[in-house]
Amino acid sequence: MHPLRPPFPLHRQAGFTLLELMIAMVVVSVLSLVAYPSYADHVRRSQVQTAFAQLADFRVKLEQYYQDHRNYGSEACVDADDAPAWADFAPPGEALFDFSCSLLASGQAYRLQASGRSGTAAAGHQYRVDQDDRRGTLRFRGAEVDKSCWLWKGGEC
Repeated sequence: MHPLRPPFPLHRQAGFTLLELMIAMVVVSVLSLVAYPSYADHVRRSQVQTAFAQLADFRVKLEQYYQDHRNYGSEACVDADDAPAWADFAPPGEALFDFSCSLLASGQAYRLQASGRSGTAAAGHQYRVDQDDRRGTLRFRGAEVDKSCWLWKGGEC
């Protein structure tokens, strides 16, 4: 080795060039454009699944009431904290759906409905279920539909 020559170059490059930084920003932007819609759809689907679980829970409470009284009763569907079916029906976490209950056929039938609240990813979704577990979708992603199942991912049962 020559004693006057330094072992490394005197002018080392430190950091990134502007071109390298711009390329990295473009890559991150493209990945974000692809990933965000998928993430938003994932959040929407998880919120819709919450409605299905809550409708099933409320349906069980109505069936328990029916087993005890042999009808669904006028007070079973009342939206009040002390009503038999609504008692202890407090969906966990943030309220994503509004629930309603209608009695039919002189207390021998009911229809439960869940409507997504505006301002949430669940907005524009509306589902129903009845005493025979007939499920239906009335609105899906903001569009009116009439499907005999609960849509959550695509537009077909």
